[in-house]
Amino acid sequence: MRGGLRSTWLRWVFAAVLLSILVAVAVGRVAERRARADLVASMEADARLRQVLLASEIARFRLLPLALADDRDVVAAVRGADGAARSLDRKLAALARSTGASVIYVIGRGKFAIAASNWADPQSFVGNDYTFRRYYSDAMRYGSGTQFALGTVSHRPGLYLSRRTAEGGVVIVKLEFDRIEQEWRAAGGITFVTDRAGVVLISSRPSWRFAATRPIAPAVAAALRADSGAGALRTAPFAMIGDAIRLNGDRRRLQHVATDADTAGWRVHLAMPLQPAVGGVVRGSAIAAAIATLALIAIAWGLRERSRRRALRTSELEAAVADRTRLLRDEMEERAAAEARAADLRDGLRQANRLAALGQITASVAHETAQPIAAIRNYVAAARQLLARGDSRQVDDNLGAIARLTDRIGLVTAELRGFARKGSGTIGPVPLADVVDGARLILKERLSEVAFTIPDIPPDLMVVAGRVRLEQVLVNLLQNALEALDGRPDPAITIEVQVEPTVVALVVADNGPGIDPAVAERMFTPFVTSRPTGLGLGLVIAQDIMTDLGGTLRLIPTGCGARFEATLRRVP
Repeated sequence: MRGGLRSTWLRWVFAAVLLSILVAVAVGRVAERRARADLVASMEADARLRQVLLASEIARFRLLPLALADDRDVVAAVRGADGAARSLDRKLAALARSTGASVIYVIGRGKFAIAASNWADPQSFVGNDYTFRRYYSDAMRYGSGTQFALGTVSHRPGLYLSRRTAEGGVVIVKLEFDRIEQEWRAAGGITFVTDRAGVVLISSRPSWRFAATRPIAPAVAAALRADSGAGALRTAPFAMIGDAIRLNGDRRRLQHVATDADTAGWRVHLAMPLQPAVGGVVRGSAIAAAIATLALIAIAWGLRERSRRRALRTSELEAAVADRTRLLRDEMEERAAAEARAADLRDGLRQANRLAALGQITASVAHETAQPIAAIRNYVAAARQLLARGDSRQVDDNLGAIARLTDRIGLVTAELRGFARKGSGTIGPVPLADVVDGARLILKERLSEVAFTIPDIPPDLMVVAGRVRLEQVLVNLLQNALEALDGRPDPAITIEVQVEPTVVALVVADNGPGIDPAVAERMFTPFVTSRPTGLGLGLVIAQDIMTDLGGTLRLIPTGCGARFEATLRRVP
C-alpha cells in the first residue's frame, strides 16, 4: 500500500514539473516576441530622433557659408585688397570659436586658400590648393557644394559645406562630429551613419569610419576612396543576421534598426543588446508562469493534503510575489531612464529646429521684398525725369504705382506675421487678371526690354488663392525668365492661360538657354542655384505657396527655353 502511494506521488511530481516547464516555455516565447517588438519600436523612435538632430545640426552650419558669401571682408579679401586677408583670418578664427566649426576658410580667384580660421596654426590652410576637392567644383558650378571626406592636412573626417561668392571665390566650413559621437556613446548602444553606398561615415565607435557594410563594386569603391580621401575602405565590423547584427569576434547578437535615407542618402543605424532588455522580461515571465502553474498544481495537491502543504504553499507564493515585484520595479526604473533620455533628445531637437527656422525666415524676408523695392526705385527715377519735363500727369501715375508697391510690401510682411502666429493668410476667390496686372506692375521696367506676350484674361475668371502669394509666385517665375534672357538678341517671354472646368493652368515660357539638366533635378531644393548671386530659395518658396493654395508648380520639358506651369483650382 505504501509503495503504491509513493508511486502515485512521484507521478504527480513528474506531471507537475513537466506541465510547468511547458507553460514556462510557451509564456517565455510570447513574452520574448512582445518584449522584442517593444524594444524595436523604442529603438526606431530613438534612431529617428538622432537622425533629425543630426540634420538640424548640419542645417545650422549650412547657413554659415551662405552668410559669409556676401560678407564685405570676404569680398575685399577675394578682390585682393591690401591687408584684407589678414583681417579676415582673425574674423574667421573668432567665428569658428563661437559656432563650434572645425575650420572656416576662403579660396580666392587664384585657386589657393587666402584666409583661414587656423591661420596661426603650424598646419594652416592659407596658401594651400584645394581646387581638386569636389566641394570646390560643385560650388563653382552650382553655387554650393557638400562633401564628406578626410582632411588633407588634419587627416580628420568631416562634412565640408561650400558656397560660391559674388567675386568668384569659395567659402568653406568644415563640420566635425566628435561631440555628436560622444553623446551617442553616452546614450548607450552603437550608433552609426551610412551613405548611399553603405559606407560608415559617422559612428559612436570611431574605428568603424569608412567601413563598407555591404559588398561594393571595385569601380564604385575606387570612386568612393578618391572622393573621401580614405586610403582604403575597411571591411564590415559586423555581420547582418536578419534584423540583428553580430560583431566580429563576438557571438552575441545585437538588435538592429535603421531610418529611411534622407535627401543626401544618409541613414542612421542603432544597435542595442537584446540582453538584458529582452532576456530579463522573458525570464521574469517564464518564471512567473512556471510558478503560477506550480502554484495551481500545489493547490490541487493541497486539497488532498491541506494540513501538511499549507505552510509550504504559502512560502512559495510569497517568494513568487517578491520575485515578480522586484522584476517589475527594475523594469519601471529602466523605462523611466529611457523616457528621460528621450526628453533630453526632444529638447535638443526643438532648439535646433528654432535656429534653422530663424535662418530660413530671414532669407525669405530678404527674397520676397527685394523685387518690390527694386520696382519702387525704378519708378522714383522715372518720376524725377518726368518732373523735370513738367509731365505732372505721368508723375502722378508713377506715384500711384509706388503706393501700390508699398501696399504689397505691407501685405508680404503681414503674411510673415501671420506665419509667426501659425496662420497662413486668407485663401479665397481671386481674379486672375488682377494677379497678372500686379506682377506686370512690379516688373514693368524689365518687361519693357523683352517681347512680352500675354493673352486677354476674362475679368470674371476666378481662382482659389491668396492674391499676394500667387502674385509673388508669378513675379518669381517672370524674374527668373528675365535673368535667363540677359544678353540674348531676341528675348521673348510668353504667358499662357489654359482654362479647364475645375482647373486653371498659368504657364510662363521664355526662349532662353533652358535649365541645366544637372540643376533641373534639384531645382526645388533649398540653396540650389546656377546664378552667382542667387539664393536658391525662389522656386522653393513658390512651390510651397502653390502647395498651400491647393495647386502645383512644375517644370515642363521643352526643346527651347524654359517652361513653368502653375495649376490652380477654378472657382465655378
